[in-house]
Amino acid sequence: MEKMRILIIEDEKPIVDILTYGLEKEGYEVASCYNGGEGMNMAREYKPNLILLDWMLPDLNGPDVCRLISEQFNIPIIMLTAKATMEDKLYGLEVGVDDYITKPFDLREVVARIKIILRRFQRSTDTQSMVYEFDGEISEE
Repeated sequence: MEKMRILIIEDEKPIVDILTYGLEKEGYEVASCYNGGEGMNMAREYKPNLILLDWMLPDLNGPDVCRLISEQFNIPIIMLTAKATMEDKLYGLEVGVDDYITKPFDLREVVARIKIILRRFQRSTDTQSMVYEFDGEISEE
């Protein structure tokens, strides 16, 4: 079975190192980059199953990266950021993130949320191609 791929777009190397260590220990394949432009390229080339995205990046901000990635790809995104006001959280969710975790974070919570989102996302993509039969008529979704 192929490992699930996680892309971390985060400009703080110590945070990237902690996340990479914890996620690899859980069996994920992890790639990382340190700005939004590079993150856009990595999303295209690496084809991750999920993206962990920081809000405050040196070039493009996280919400802009989220919006651009969401327009091109069907990849779940978790915003991992120090921006903790309710307005920030709501804005992040409005631009398309699937979950929002504030820093400082507990690695166990990050891993649990990743597992939940990947499980739901996998289930939803599996059912999109299912064929149903109702009263002798076949319906494909």
